[in-house]
Amino acid sequence: MRTSRRFFLSGASALAAAVVAGSASAQDVIGDILKSSGRGNWDDQFDARPSQGGKVASTLPIFSLQTVSFTEQAVAQYQNIVSQGGWEPVPDTKKLQLGVDDPDVVPLRKRLMISGDLAQSAGISTAFDSYVDAAVKRFQARHGLPSDGTLGQYTYAAMNVSAPIRLGQLQINLQRLRERAGTLGNRYVLVDIPGAQIEAVENDRVVLRHTAIVGKVDRQTPIVNSKINEIVVNPYWNAPVSIVRKDIIPLMRKDPNYLKDSNIRLFAPDGSEVDPLTVDWSTDDAAKYRFRQDPGAGNAMASVKINFPSPDGVYMHDTPQQSLFGKMMRFDSSGCVRVQNVRDLVTWILRDTPGWNRQRFEATIKSGESVPVQVTNPVPVYFLYLSAWSTGPGVVQFRDDIYGLDGANELQITSAL
Repeated sequence: MRTSRRFFLSGASALAAAVVAGSASAQDVIGDILKSSGRGNWDDQFDARPSQGGKVASTLPIFSLQTVSFTEQAVAQYQNIVSQGGWEPVPDTKKLQLGVDDPDVVPLRKRLMISGDLAQSAGISTAFDSYVDAAVKRFQARHGLPSDGTLGQYTYAAMNVSAPIRLGQLQINLQRLRERAGTLGNRYVLVDIPGAQIEAVENDRVVLRHTAIVGKVDRQTPIVNSKINEIVVNPYWNAPVSIVRKDIIPLMRKDPNYLKDSNIRLFAPDGSEVDPLTVDWSTDDAAKYRFRQDPGAGNAMASVKINFPSPDGVYMHDTPQQSLFGKMMRFDSSGCVRVQNVRDLVTWILRDTPGWNRQRFEATIKSGESVPVQVTNPVPVYFLYLSAWSTGPGVVQFRDDIYGLDGANELQITSAL
Protein backbone atom coordinates (compact mmCIF):
# COMPACT_ATOMS: atom_id res chain seq x y z
CA MET A 1 0.00 0.00 0.00
CA ARG A 2 2.75 2.45 0.92
CA THR A 3 4.47 3.73 -2.21
CA SER A 4 8.03 4.96 -1.89
CA ARG A 5 8.39 8.74 -1.66
CA ARG A 6 11.77 8.32 -3.35
CA PHE A 7 10.10 6.53 -6.26
CA PHE A 8 7.54 9.31 -6.60
CA LEU A 9 10.02 12.19 -6.50
CA SER A 10 12.62 10.52 -8.71
CA GLY A 11 9.94 9.86 -11.31
CA ALA A 12 8.76 13.46 -11.17
CA SER A 13 12.37 14.69 -11.52
CA ALA A 14 12.99 12.52 -14.56
CA LEU A 15 9.77 13.76 -16.12
CA ALA A 16 10.74 17.38 -15.48
CA ALA A 17 14.10 16.79 -17.17
CA ALA A 18 12.34 15.33 -20.20
CA VAL A 19 10.11 18.39 -20.37
CA VAL A 20 13.12 20.73 -20.39
CA ALA A 21 14.79 18.70 -23.10
CA GLY A 22 11.78 18.61 -25.38
CA SER A 23 10.08 21.93 -24.77
CA ALA A 24 11.86 23.84 -27.54
CA SER A 25 10.61 21.57 -30.31
CA ALA A 26 7.19 20.74 -28.91
CA GLN A 27 4.21 22.58 -30.27
CA ASP A 28 2.72 24.65 -27.49
CA VAL A 29 -0.89 23.58 -27.72
CA ILE A 30 -1.64 25.14 -24.36
CA GLY A 31 -0.18 28.43 -25.57
CA ASP A 32 -2.50 28.41 -28.56
CA ILE A 33 -5.47 27.95 -26.26
CA LEU A 34 -4.42 30.74 -23.96
CA LYS A 35 -3.92 33.22 -26.80
CA SER A 36 -7.61 33.06 -27.64
CA SER A 37 -9.08 36.58 -27.55
CA GLY A 38 -12.72 35.70 -26.86
CA ARG A 39 -14.36 36.27 -23.52
CA GLY A 40 -17.60 35.60 -21.72
CA ASN A 41 -19.67 38.72 -21.14
CA TRP A 42 -21.88 39.53 -18.16
CA ASP A 43 -24.99 39.24 -20.31
CA ASP A 44 -24.06 35.88 -21.83
CA GLN A 45 -26.43 33.01 -21.17
CA PHE A 46 -25.18 30.58 -18.55
CA ASP A 47 -23.13 27.92 -20.30
CA ALA A 48 -24.18 24.53 -18.97
CA ARG A 49 -21.18 22.92 -20.69
CA PRO A 50 -18.15 24.91 -19.59
CA SER A 51 -15.68 22.21 -20.59
CA GLN A 52 -15.10 19.56 -23.20
CA GLY A 53 -15.12 16.77 -20.63
CA GLY A 54 -17.91 14.58 -19.36
CA LYS A 55 -20.12 14.99 -16.32
CA VAL A 56 -18.41 14.68 -12.95
CA ALA A 57 -21.28 12.75 -11.32
CA SER A 58 -21.31 9.09 -12.36
CA THR A 59 -22.80 5.72 -11.42
CA LEU A 60 -19.57 4.02 -12.51
CA PRO A 61 -17.96 2.24 -9.52
CA ILE A 62 -14.55 3.54 -8.52
CA PHE A 63 -13.00 0.06 -8.67
CA SER A 64 -14.34 -1.00 -12.06
CA LEU A 65 -12.37 -2.06 -15.12
CA GLN A 66 -13.80 0.94 -16.97
CA THR A 67 -12.32 3.21 -14.31
CA VAL A 68 -8.93 1.64 -14.98
CA SER A 69 -9.26 2.48 -18.69
CA PHE A 70 -10.39 6.05 -18.01
CA THR A 71 -7.57 6.53 -15.48
CA GLU A 72 -5.03 5.32 -18.04
CA GLN A 73 -6.41 7.99 -20.39
CA ALA A 74 -6.09 10.55 -17.57
CA VAL A 75 -2.45 9.62 -17.06
CA ALA A 76 -1.82 10.21 -20.77
CA GLN A 77 -3.68 13.55 -20.55
CA TYR A 78 -1.57 14.71 -17.61
CA GLN A 79 1.64 13.49 -19.24
CA ASN A 80 0.76 15.79 -22.15
CA ILE A 81 -0.01 18.68 -19.79
CA VAL A 82 3.32 18.21 -18.02
CA SER A 83 5.19 17.99 -21.33
CA GLN A 84 3.69 21.36 -22.26
CA GLY A 85 4.95 22.96 -19.07
CA GLY A 86 2.04 22.32 -16.73
CA TRP A 87 0.20 25.30 -15.25
CA GLU A 88 1.25 28.39 -13.36
CA PRO A 89 0.05 28.92 -9.77
CA VAL A 90 -3.12 30.99 -9.37
CA PRO A 91 -2.66 33.96 -6.98
CA ASP A 92 -4.45 32.92 -3.77
CA THR A 93 -4.83 36.19 -1.85
CA LYS A 94 -8.33 37.16 -2.97
CA LYS A 95 -11.84 35.69 -2.65
CA LEU A 96 -12.78 35.35 -6.30
CA GLN A 97 -16.37 34.56 -7.19
CA LEU A 98 -19.13 35.28 -9.72
CA GLY A 99 -19.42 39.00 -10.53
CA VAL A 100 -15.80 39.91 -9.74
CA ASP A 101 -13.68 41.69 -12.33
CA ASP A 102 -10.04 41.29 -11.34
CA PRO A 103 -6.66 40.70 -13.04
CA ASP A 104 -6.26 37.47 -11.04
CA VAL A 105 -9.13 35.97 -13.03
CA VAL A 106 -6.80 35.75 -16.04
CA PRO A 107 -4.45 33.13 -14.51
CA LEU A 108 -7.52 31.40 -13.08
CA ARG A 109 -9.01 31.07 -16.57
CA LYS A 110 -5.72 29.72 -17.89
CA ARG A 111 -5.50 27.14 -15.10
CA LEU A 112 -9.07 25.95 -15.69
CA MET A 113 -8.55 25.70 -19.46
CA ILE A 114 -5.44 23.57 -19.08
CA SER A 115 -7.20 21.06 -16.80
CA GLY A 116 -10.24 20.95 -19.11
CA ASP A 117 -12.72 22.60 -16.76
CA LEU A 118 -13.14 25.74 -18.90
CA ALA A 119 -13.72 25.57 -22.66
CA GLN A 120 -11.29 27.34 -24.99
CA SER A 121 -14.20 29.34 -26.40
CA ALA A 122 -14.61 31.14 -23.04
CA GLY A 123 -11.48 33.13 -23.85
CA ILE A 124 -9.17 35.16 -21.63
CA SER A 125 -10.41 38.15 -19.65
CA THR A 126 -10.52 39.60 -16.14
CA ALA A 127 -14.25 38.80 -15.75
CA PHE A 128 -15.38 36.08 -13.36
CA ASP A 129 -18.48 35.37 -15.44
CA SER A 130 -20.89 32.46 -15.69
CA TYR A 131 -18.41 30.43 -17.72
CA VAL A 132 -15.75 30.71 -15.02
CA ASP A 133 -18.31 30.08 -12.28
CA ALA A 134 -19.39 26.81 -13.91
CA ALA A 135 -15.76 25.81 -14.49
CA VAL A 136 -14.77 26.47 -10.87
CA LYS A 137 -17.75 24.41 -9.66
CA ARG A 138 -16.70 21.57 -11.94
CA PHE A 139 -13.13 21.77 -10.62
CA GLN A 140 -14.40 21.71 -7.04
CA ALA A 141 -16.64 18.71 -7.70
CA ARG A 142 -13.69 16.81 -9.19
CA HIS A 143 -11.67 17.50 -6.05
CA GLY A 144 -14.34 16.57 -3.54
CA LEU A 145 -14.87 20.20 -2.48
CA PRO A 146 -18.18 22.05 -1.99
CA SER A 147 -19.22 23.22 -5.45
CA ASP A 148 -20.00 26.81 -4.51
CA GLY A 149 -17.97 28.56 -7.22
CA THR A 150 -16.02 30.57 -4.64
CA LEU A 151 -12.22 30.50 -4.49
CA GLY A 152 -11.27 29.83 -0.86
CA GLN A 153 -8.17 28.36 0.77
CA TYR A 154 -8.97 24.70 0.04
CA THR A 155 -9.85 25.34 -3.60
CA TYR A 156 -6.71 27.41 -4.09
CA ALA A 157 -4.60 24.73 -2.40
CA ALA A 158 -6.03 22.00 -4.64
CA MET A 159 -5.66 24.19 -7.72
CA ASN A 160 -2.02 25.02 -7.02
CA VAL A 161 -0.76 21.46 -6.69
CA SER A 162 1.62 21.23 -9.64
CA ALA A 163 0.90 19.17 -12.75
CA PRO A 164 3.89 16.79 -12.20
CA ILE A 165 2.69 16.05 -8.66
CA ARG A 166 -0.85 15.36 -9.92
CA LEU A 167 0.57 13.10 -12.61
CA GLY A 168 2.51 11.14 -9.99
CA GLN A 169 -0.63 10.84 -7.88
CA LEU A 170 -2.54 9.42 -10.84
CA GLN A 171 0.21 6.92 -11.62
CA ILE A 172 0.38 5.65 -8.03
CA ASN A 173 -3.39 5.26 -7.80
CA LEU A 174 -3.57 3.57 -11.19
CA GLN A 175 -1.43 0.82 -9.66
CA ARG A 176 -3.95 0.44 -6.82
CA LEU A 177 -6.82 0.32 -9.30
CA ARG A 178 -5.17 -2.33 -11.44
CA GLU A 179 -4.64 -4.53 -8.38
CA ARG A 180 -8.29 -4.56 -7.26
CA ALA A 181 -10.60 -3.40 -10.07
CA GLY A 182 -12.90 -6.14 -11.31
CA THR A 183 -12.16 -8.40 -8.31
CA LEU A 184 -14.69 -7.10 -5.77
CA GLY A 185 -17.67 -9.11 -6.96
CA ASN A 186 -21.14 -8.44 -8.31
CA ARG A 187 -22.63 -6.92 -5.14
CA TYR A 188 -20.52 -5.17 -2.52
CA VAL A 189 -19.98 -2.13 -0.30
CA LEU A 190 -16.89 0.02 -0.83
CA VAL A 191 -15.51 2.65 1.53
CA ASP A 192 -13.02 4.93 -0.21
CA ILE A 193 -11.03 6.32 2.71
CA PRO A 194 -9.53 9.52 1.18
CA GLY A 195 -12.86 10.35 -0.46
CA ALA A 196 -14.76 9.69 2.80
CA GLN A 197 -17.38 8.13 0.56
CA ILE A 198 -19.28 4.85 0.41
CA GLU A 199 -20.58 3.04 -2.66
CA ALA A 200 -23.14 0.23 -2.68
CA VAL A 201 -22.45 -1.51 -5.98
CA GLU A 202 -24.52 -4.02 -7.91
CA ASN A 203 -24.03 -5.28 -11.47
CA ASP A 204 -21.11 -2.85 -12.00
CA ARG A 205 -23.27 0.15 -11.13
CA VAL A 206 -23.39 2.36 -8.04
CA VAL A 207 -26.94 2.03 -6.70
CA LEU A 208 -26.33 3.99 -3.48
CA ARG A 209 -23.69 6.54 -2.57
CA HIS A 210 -23.21 7.74 1.00
CA THR A 211 -21.11 10.40 2.67
CA ALA A 212 -18.86 8.94 5.37
CA ILE A 213 -16.79 9.98 8.36
CA VAL A 214 -13.48 8.06 8.48
CA GLY A 215 -10.51 7.92 10.84
CA LYS A 216 -8.36 10.82 11.98
CA VAL A 217 -4.73 10.95 10.90
CA ASP A 218 -3.67 9.61 14.31
CA ARG A 219 -6.50 7.01 14.41
CA GLN A 220 -6.57 5.76 10.85
CA THR A 221 -9.27 3.66 9.24
CA PRO A 222 -7.58 0.41 8.17
CA ILE A 223 -7.74 -1.44 4.88
CA VAL A 224 -10.53 -4.04 5.13
CA ASN A 225 -11.54 -7.07 3.08
CA SER A 226 -14.49 -8.78 4.74
CA LYS A 227 -18.21 -9.58 4.55
CA ILE A 228 -21.09 -7.84 6.34
CA ASN A 229 -22.67 -10.64 8.37
CA GLU A 230 -24.70 -8.81 11.03
CA ILE A 231 -26.80 -5.71 11.54
CA VAL A 232 -27.43 -4.61 15.12
CA VAL A 233 -30.49 -2.41 15.54
CA ASN A 234 -30.27 -0.09 18.57
CA PRO A 235 -26.78 -1.36 19.48
CA TYR A 236 -24.95 -1.16 22.77
CA TRP A 237 -21.66 0.63 22.36
CA ASN A 238 -18.57 -0.91 23.93
CA ALA A 239 -15.84 1.71 24.04
CA PRO A 240 -12.51 0.53 22.59
CA VAL A 241 -9.52 0.69 24.92
CA SER A 242 -7.97 3.40 22.75
CA ILE A 243 -10.99 5.67 23.29
CA VAL A 244 -11.08 4.82 26.99
CA ARG A 245 -7.47 5.90 27.40
CA LYS A 246 -7.47 8.91 25.08
CA ASP A 247 -10.96 10.28 25.66
CA ILE A 248 -13.03 8.83 28.49
CA ILE A 249 -10.47 8.79 31.32
CA PRO A 250 -9.43 12.44 30.71
CA LEU A 251 -13.13 13.41 30.58
CA MET A 252 -13.83 11.64 33.88
CA ARG A 253 -10.98 13.54 35.50
CA LYS A 254 -12.71 16.77 34.53
CA ASP A 255 -16.31 15.69 35.13
CA PRO A 256 -17.02 12.73 37.48
CA ASN A 257 -20.61 12.58 36.18
CA TYR A 258 -19.60 12.11 32.54
CA LEU A 259 -20.34 8.36 32.42
CA LYS A 260 -23.70 8.72 34.17
CA ASP A 261 -24.76 11.63 31.94
CA SER A 262 -23.75 9.65 28.83
CA ASN A 263 -25.57 6.46 29.89
CA ILE A 264 -22.27 4.57 29.97
CA ARG A 265 -22.03 1.74 32.49
CA LEU A 266 -18.83 0.30 33.89
CA PHE A 267 -18.21 -3.47 34.22
CA ALA A 268 -15.37 -5.33 35.90
CA PRO A 269 -13.61 -8.27 34.17
CA ASP A 270 -15.88 -10.68 36.10
CA GLY A 271 -18.99 -9.02 34.65
CA SER A 272 -20.08 -7.19 37.77
CA GLU A 273 -21.14 -3.56 37.44
CA VAL A 274 -18.85 -0.98 39.04
CA ASP A 275 -19.75 2.41 40.50
CA PRO A 276 -17.61 4.98 38.60
CA LEU A 277 -17.22 7.01 41.81
CA THR A 278 -15.23 4.12 43.34
CA VAL A 279 -12.61 4.17 40.57
CA ASP A 280 -9.31 6.05 40.80
CA TRP A 281 -9.39 8.14 37.62
CA SER A 282 -5.98 9.70 38.26
CA THR A 283 -4.36 6.62 36.70
CA ASP A 284 -5.07 4.54 33.59
CA ASP A 285 -6.18 1.53 35.65
CA ALA A 286 -9.78 2.14 34.56
CA ALA A 287 -8.82 0.84 31.10
CA LYS A 288 -9.14 -2.71 32.49
CA TYR A 289 -12.91 -2.19 32.85
CA ARG A 290 -15.52 -2.52 30.11
CA PHE A 291 -17.39 0.66 29.20
CA ARG A 292 -20.83 -0.06 27.73
CA GLN A 293 -23.24 2.61 26.56
CA ASP A 294 -26.94 1.75 26.56
CA PRO A 295 -29.01 2.05 23.36
CA GLY A 296 -30.75 5.35 22.83
CA ALA A 297 -30.66 8.70 21.10
CA GLY A 298 -27.31 9.63 22.65
CA ASN A 299 -25.61 6.32 21.84
CA ALA A 300 -22.36 6.77 19.90
CA MET A 301 -23.73 4.49 17.16
CA ALA A 302 -27.27 5.91 17.30
CA SER A 303 -29.74 3.59 15.55
CA VAL A 304 -27.64 0.88 13.90
CA LYS A 305 -24.30 -0.91 13.70
CA ILE A 306 -23.00 -2.81 10.65
CA ASN A 307 -20.75 -5.72 11.69
CA PHE A 308 -18.17 -7.78 9.81
CA PRO A 309 -15.10 -9.76 10.87
CA SER A 310 -12.05 -7.50 11.10
CA PRO A 311 -8.66 -7.96 12.80
CA ASP A 312 -8.78 -4.27 13.74
CA GLY A 313 -12.27 -4.55 15.27
CA VAL A 314 -13.70 -1.77 13.10
CA TYR A 315 -17.29 -1.50 11.92
CA MET A 316 -19.73 0.92 10.27
CA HIS A 317 -22.49 2.73 12.11
CA ASP A 318 -24.97 5.56 12.45
CA THR A 319 -24.13 8.63 14.55
CA PRO A 320 -26.04 11.18 16.63
CA GLN A 321 -23.64 13.84 15.28
CA GLN A 322 -25.28 14.27 11.88
CA SER A 323 -23.77 17.74 11.45
CA LEU A 324 -20.35 16.15 10.86
CA PHE A 325 -21.49 14.94 7.44
CA GLY A 326 -21.70 18.57 6.34
CA LYS A 327 -18.03 19.17 7.02
CA MET A 328 -15.71 19.46 4.05
CA MET A 329 -12.99 17.35 5.67
CA ARG A 330 -14.62 14.31 7.22
CA PHE A 331 -11.69 12.66 8.99
CA ASP A 332 -13.02 12.67 12.52
CA SER A 333 -13.52 9.11 13.78
CA SER A 334 -11.35 6.74 15.79
CA GLY A 335 -11.04 4.29 12.89
CA CYS A 336 -14.63 3.10 12.41
CA VAL A 337 -16.80 4.51 9.63
CA ARG A 338 -19.92 6.60 10.22
CA VAL A 339 -22.52 6.48 7.44
CA GLN A 340 -24.92 9.22 6.40
CA ASN A 341 -28.44 7.98 5.57
CA VAL A 342 -27.34 4.63 6.97
CA ARG A 343 -30.89 3.25 7.02
CA ASP A 344 -30.96 3.22 3.21
CA LEU A 345 -27.73 1.23 3.15
CA VAL A 346 -28.94 -1.23 5.79
CA THR A 347 -32.22 -1.78 3.91
CA TRP A 348 -30.17 -2.65 0.81
CA ILE A 349 -27.91 -5.01 2.78
CA LEU A 350 -30.92 -6.80 4.33
CA ARG A 351 -32.79 -7.12 1.03
CA ASP A 352 -32.39 -10.92 0.95
CA THR A 353 -32.89 -11.42 4.71
CA PRO A 354 -36.47 -12.74 5.23
CA GLY A 355 -38.74 -10.59 7.35
CA TRP A 356 -36.48 -7.53 7.42
CA ASN A 357 -38.02 -4.99 5.09
CA ARG A 358 -37.76 -1.24 5.68
CA GLN A 359 -41.00 -1.13 7.66
CA ARG A 360 -39.87 -3.71 10.23
CA PHE A 361 -36.43 -2.12 10.43
CA GLU A 362 -37.89 1.31 11.25
CA ALA A 363 -40.35 -0.17 13.73
CA THR A 364 -37.52 -1.94 15.56
CA ILE A 365 -35.56 1.30 15.81
CA LYS A 366 -38.59 2.98 17.38
CA SER A 367 -38.95 0.16 19.91
CA GLY A 368 -35.59 0.99 21.46
CA GLU A 369 -34.82 -2.72 21.88
CA SER A 370 -31.36 -3.92 20.89
CA VAL A 371 -31.85 -6.57 18.18
CA PRO A 372 -29.06 -8.38 16.28
CA VAL A 373 -29.97 -9.48 12.74
CA GLN A 374 -27.94 -12.08 10.85
CA VAL A 375 -27.54 -11.19 7.17
CA THR A 376 -28.79 -14.10 5.05
CA ASN A 377 -26.39 -13.43 2.18
CA PRO A 378 -23.33 -11.67 3.70
CA VAL A 379 -22.33 -8.71 1.56
CA PRO A 380 -18.62 -8.18 0.75
CA VAL A 381 -17.23 -4.96 2.20
CA TYR A 382 -13.96 -3.27 1.33
CA PHE A 383 -12.18 -0.30 2.89
CA LEU A 384 -9.68 0.84 0.26
CA TYR A 385 -7.41 3.82 -0.30
CA LEU A 386 -7.79 5.65 -3.61
CA SER A 387 -7.10 9.37 -3.95
CA ALA A 388 -7.07 9.80 -7.75
CA TRP A 389 -9.06 8.17 -10.55
CA SER A 390 -11.19 8.93 -13.61
CA THR A 391 -14.79 7.95 -14.34
CA GLY A 392 -15.07 9.34 -17.86
CA PRO A 393 -13.28 11.23 -20.65
CA GLY A 394 -11.83 14.41 -19.14
CA VAL A 395 -13.26 13.64 -15.68
CA VAL A 396 -10.25 13.28 -13.39
CA GLN A 397 -11.02 12.98 -9.69
CA PHE A 398 -8.54 13.96 -6.96
CA ARG A 399 -8.87 13.73 -3.19
CA ASP A 400 -6.74 14.82 -0.26
CA ASP A 401 -4.06 12.22 0.50
CA ILE A 402 -5.12 12.35 4.13
CA TYR A 403 -2.83 9.56 5.41
CA GLY A 404 0.17 10.56 3.29
CA LEU A 405 0.40 7.36 1.24
CA ASP A 406 0.95 8.99 -2.16
CA GLY A 407 4.52 10.17 -1.54
CA ALA A 408 4.22 13.96 -1.81
CA ASN A 409 3.60 16.40 1.04
CA GLU A 410 1.74 18.75 -1.31
CA LEU A 411 -1.09 16.23 -1.55
CA GLN A 412 -1.83 16.34 2.20
CA ILE A 413 -3.79 19.55 1.75
CA THR A 414 -5.78 19.54 4.98
CA SER A 415 -2.66 18.88 7.04
CA ALA A 416 -0.93 21.89 5.53
CA LEU A 417 -3.76 24.41 6.10
